[in-house]
Amino acid sequence: MPIIDLLLVITLGVLGILFLQKATRSQQKQLEETFYQLLETENSCISLIQLAAAARVEPEIAQQYLEHQVQVFNAIPEVDPDGDTYYRFPKLHRRMNE
Repeated sequence: MPIIDLLLVITLGVLGILFLQKATRSQQKQLEETFYQLLETENSCISLIQLAAAARVEPEIAQQYLEHQVQVFNAIPEVDPDGDTYYRFPKLHRRMNE
């Protein structure tokens, strides 16, 4: 009996880990899609609250993602008249023949 219990615990642990990995990948994909969509629709300016709300993820997760993108693209932090911080990313330029 103890072997069956041990196998059950191990199986449940592995299933839990697989579920968490799938959820993390899903959040990353949602953040990535939302990030690029916001770049286009918001004239390359994104705030943390915009990203978190649009992607429907926890603010802490959105913040980690946004901070990484800020470093990758050398975005410039700016503060609007209301005191809200947003990040200005390089503009997306479309080719003339597209």
